[in-house]
Formats: sequence, C-alpha cells, structure tokens
Amino acid sequence: MESLDQLLDQAKIAHGHLCAGQVLGVRMAMLGCERLGIEDPRGADRKRLVTFIEIDRCATDAIGVVTGCRLGKRALKFLDWGKMAATFVDLTDQRAIRIAARESSKALAREMFPEIGNKNQQQMQAYRSMENTDLFTEEWVEVTIDAKEFPGFKGERIACAVCGEGINYDRYVLRDGRTLCQGCASPGERYYQPLIS
Repeated sequence: MESLDQLLDQAKIAHGHLCAGQVLGVRMAMLGCERLGIEDPRGADRKRLVTFIEIDRCATDAIGVVTGCRLGKRALKFLDWGKMAATFVDLTDQRAIRIAARESSKALAREMFPEIGNKNQQQMQAYRSMENTDLFTEEWVEVTIDAKEFPGFKGERIACAVCGEGINYDRYVLRDGRTLCQGCASPGERYYQPLIS
C-alpha cells in the first residue's frame, strides 16, 4: 500500500481539498485494509473488498481513494447513518471489521496542538500522527452480503408497468400483479416529484 502522504495527495485531488475528514478517511481505510491483510486494494486485491460507509461526508471520498471501492462497481455500500464509520469486508474469507472515529479524538487534537487556532488545521495535524487506538474504535463483525449485492452481479432488468423505466437488481415492487419501480410504487415517498405542465 502507498504511504499516508501519497494517499492524502490522491484524496485531496479526488475530493478537491484536504481536510480533517480526508485524513480520517484515509487512515480508517488504511487500517481496515491492514487488519484484513489486503495489501493492494486497488490492484491485485481489488475484487476482495466491499466497504460499507455510514456517512456522506469528506471521509467517504478518501475511503474510496484508498480502497478503490466505488458505488458504480457495487463495492461501496452507503448507509445514511450519519456516523464517521465504515465496515471493511474481505469477500475471500467473509471477515469484516467495523472502524469508527472516536469522538474523543477532537479533544485530544486540541491537547496535542493548542497553538494551532484553526480547528480543521489542528485536527488534520493531530489525525496524521495519533495512534490508531486514540483515533478509532475497532470491532470485528459479521456482514452477510446477498449474492445479488456482490460486485459484478448481473441480474435481470425489468420494466416498470407505470413509467416504463428499467429496474435492476430486484429493486422492484410487486403490487396487484404488476411490477413497479420504487418511485411508482410509493409516489409520495419519491425524492422527486414530476412537474405537471
């Protein structure tokens, strides 16, 4: 695996700037890969890893840079839990580790670098050098991934009976003998509403 500095440079390019969340994400992903024995997650080991992320913030981009896991590859799974945490799953042996940032790391950053007035700069400096045990909690967990959720799965594509749009990966709803997409099955719960002209 590349060095922390190299990965931070790549995360900065991918995300558009470097911040404390990027440092946390890079360190979290490096630790997850290390614990699973995955040395080259974007190369030789690229088909071994699936990552579940629990927040849609800066760390998520950094985790993707380190692991090579992407939504489009179906190797990055997003759970909107609002937690600075991720679970790294090795598909070869079904081992999984969940790593979460410690809330106490912010106070420790203030203690380590009281002379730095900017909170982000203070945390970036501290998060680069803190011990993993001061920065993260680690928990070995069990994660069951349905075969249809695996990277590379090719499933049947079915058209919605109402809008006609294709639906992948069994994400349809059967209602009154008709196959519906999620939006047509529950139009009040859609994230969008069609404009009527």
